[in-house]
Amino acid sequence: MDRMAAVETQKRLRILVSGVVQGVGFRPFVYRLAKEAELDGFIRNTSSGVCIEIQGKDPAKLSSFQVALRENAPPLARISSVEAAEIPPLERGDFSILDSEKDGAVQTMVSPDFCICEDCKRELLDSADRRYGYPFINCTNCGPRYTIIERIPYDRPGTSMKHFRMCGDCQAEYDEPMNRRFHAQPNACSECGPALAFLDCSGKKVDCGEPLEHALDMIRQGMIVAVKGIGGFHLAVDALDDRAVFRLRKKKKRDEKPFALMARDMMTIERYCHINEDEKSALLSPEAPIVLLEKRGEMLPVSIAPGNDRLGFMLPYSPLHVLMMEKGPEVLVMTSANRSDEPVIIDDDEAVACLGGIADGYLMHNRPIYLRCDDSVTMHMHGKLRQIRRARGYAPAPVPLASGGPQVMSVGAEIKNTVCILKEKEAILSQHIGDLKNYEAYSHFLKVGSHLRHIFQVVPELLVCDMHPSYLSVRWAQEQKESVLLQVQHHHAHMASCMAENRFEEPCIGVLLDGTGFGTDGTVWGGEILIGNLSEAFRFAWFEPVPLPGGDAAVQEPWKVAAGYLYHCFGNIPDIPFLRDKAPAGITQILEKGINSPFTSSCGRLFDAVAGMTDLRAAVSYEGQAAIELMHAAGSLEGRPYSRDLIPAGNDRWMLAVSPLVQDVVDDLLSGVDAASISRNVHVTLVEMLVDIVGKASDFSGLRNVVLSGGVFQNNLLFEGLASRLEDKAFTVLSHERVPCNDGGICLGQAVIGREYLKGTYKGVT
Repeated sequence: MDRMAAVETQKRLRILVSGVVQGVGFRPFVYRLAKEAELDGFIRNTSSGVCIEIQGKDPAKLSSFQVALRENAPPLARISSVEAAEIPPLERGDFSILDSEKDGAVQTMVSPDFCICEDCKRELLDSADRRYGYPFINCTNCGPRYTIIERIPYDRPGTSMKHFRMCGDCQAEYDEPMNRRFHAQPNACSECGPALAFLDCSGKKVDCGEPLEHALDMIRQGMIVAVKGIGGFHLAVDALDDRAVFRLRKKKKRDEKPFALMARDMMTIERYCHINEDEKSALLSPEAPIVLLEKRGEMLPVSIAPGNDRLGFMLPYSPLHVLMMEKGPEVLVMTSANRSDEPVIIDDDEAVACLGGIADGYLMHNRPIYLRCDDSVTMHMHGKLRQIRRARGYAPAPVPLASGGPQVMSVGAEIKNTVCILKEKEAILSQHIGDLKNYEAYSHFLKVGSHLRHIFQVVPELLVCDMHPSYLSVRWAQEQKESVLLQVQHHHAHMASCMAENRFEEPCIGVLLDGTGFGTDGTVWGGEILIGNLSEAFRFAWFEPVPLPGGDAAVQEPWKVAAGYLYHCFGNIPDIPFLRDKAPAGITQILEKGINSPFTSSCGRLFDAVAGMTDLRAAVSYEGQAAIELMHAAGSLEGRPYSRDLIPAGNDRWMLAVSPLVQDVVDDLLSGVDAASISRNVHVTLVEMLVDIVGKASDFSGLRNVVLSGGVFQNNLLFEGLASRLEDKAFTVLSHERVPCNDGGICLGQAVIGREYLKGTYKGVT
């Protein structure tokens, strides 16, 4: 009876925690909390998150325990929900950590790969530590996660570490709940874990004693070394060696696209770039992205980022990178190891086969990379750090939504492809996949989509894709006969993506600016003003459609885009200096006959045209190059507006005329005005024109909320100028932060529109 009475005085709670709570030190954290509060029970990883049963007789301790779960969680944990219910008490025992539950539908979130933590870095560089200099050191607070996970629950047999059997010392750490390596699945040391090797340019192993030292010696000599990292290979050269950088460009056939840089420490970055506190915080964060920073001047070789006033810097995020930067040059070019437009390489044999003729040697390791994941790229604009490419460190961390609903999968666009699954109130976006017109990228797309559905146990009720008939993502979706399919308009998806990220579901005005999007009328859109919500949108206004001679191919040669604008505005192609070494007669014939010259309302093409007219860029070697160089030429919005006009288009719609702007640009060119001044004037004009049309849209709809989305808003001059002007006029501006504004974020918009379709509220774009 006394024992029964003792049990009856106890209170027992079952607590279910969901989110990113596996593989991030959550169980030892809970274990310590329970021990400190003298509470009994257990914790277990389950397929739905983490299950905790906690028991004690002091209600205050139980309450404090629940508060601490949220407020003091480990740094890498991302809790999305905590549900507690009282259950019958049991006889008192101890608090324990039970084995993971294997059955049930998966609800938990998988952690991204995170950079080396300060504790591991300290041990790595401590000559007295048993892991001194070990390039695969990790703990529950850092290291690879997403790229090594084959299935969940997140236990070692379900990862690419399954073939490495822990030694006694590592196993003891792994089994000790008070140790920060408790159940750290990649836990290893030099006795039992992965190891480095160096291969020569033919793929033959080099007997060099210290593979890392050998690789660094080659880099110091100006050679190119392929380095296997966490989510793929990099190509590394000494960033201060101009000849090595030039040689890398030539061998990789990457003429002008900027290279990413890795610096030894923050002081080194500050020597070469201006940096604010938000940018510094991002560089030092567990996500450790590439941050695009404003140059202090041309202190590094111009060939690293030609025609660009920013450098993309990151800090060493893996222990191997830390050792490289400690012992090698203070700044390395660390560009993704791939062939042009292909995804980053992850397989050893693939690296030797594909990088032959580029790399002089290979710094390898024998820990398999299950899933490729490129470096994330971010940029600080209008007071916030914003995603340009969302990958390592961020994917597949969930984006919280305003509301829940059925499971949906969306497959994104063609270039900068990503895929998304919706599960309850979370959107799970994949890492950057790339351009699906490339076979390897398309294969990667297939694997990523399958992997996400598998590890999150998602069976979507609906597939959502773009309307473009030629996108491979669309063709794949159309082939999935067992799934219901919805095709949504590109710019509506951009608008919905921004709304979803901001958890905003009310009607708003959308300013959607990009290069190409298939319109509901079968033409190419790209400068759109929509009014609507997640379920429907009204095309209120658009940029004046202009012919694009040669179709999509003209994007590679901005002078041809410029010729199309000139012909449209003048009825012929005037004799302007940029045409003197060109052959515009053929373009004129194409335009006169209307051969392969689709009309487009694209804002991106307008930037290309101005870059072509000003002779800043006649041809491009990477996407967006002309617009980027035009923006950098401007440098500021200290210009004068050109002529502009808003033309009624009937049925309460408007057209933003670009002909007056182009005519003023031509007048300036013929008067000898320089490209920088013209670029400033164009930027100022577009800001004013967009403010004008938003005002008209607001008068028409009564709305004061404005979405800014589409790849053109990576232009910080236009984005910051427009956002500031709208805010000055008391509009609420919704913009992207956690999801790219470019096509890398469009899958989120597709997915949330899909839920509206399943509700029966979807009406599309009219």
